[in-house]
Amino acid sequence: MMPLQDALYNWLTIKVVTDARSDDRAALETEEMFFSILNDDHGISNIQYEKNDGMYNVQYLHENERKQTRFPIELIEIMLTQIQAEPEKYVNYPENE
Repeated sequence: MMPLQDALYNWLTIKVVTDARSDDRAALETEEMFFSILNDDHGISNIQYEKNDGMYNVQYLHENERKQTRFPIELIEIMLTQIQAEPEKYVNYPENE
């Protein structure tokens, strides 16, 4: 099983991408996969996050207890930054191709 901290990091990293690129099917499917890991393997629900003071603050429910963790913005946005720097490498293709 993937450690909780790793699953939260992976989910948030791709969630930031899907928020910026809502038409990116691959990113959406990846975000759903990591959310399933959080929910099914770790019992995490009601995930919320906000960005402030150079950090992403993530809050979630685990066994009916509110918990939180933090990640540096530059660590979470690395994938989005890479996609924006080289968009030709991250083309969205229509489903019917």
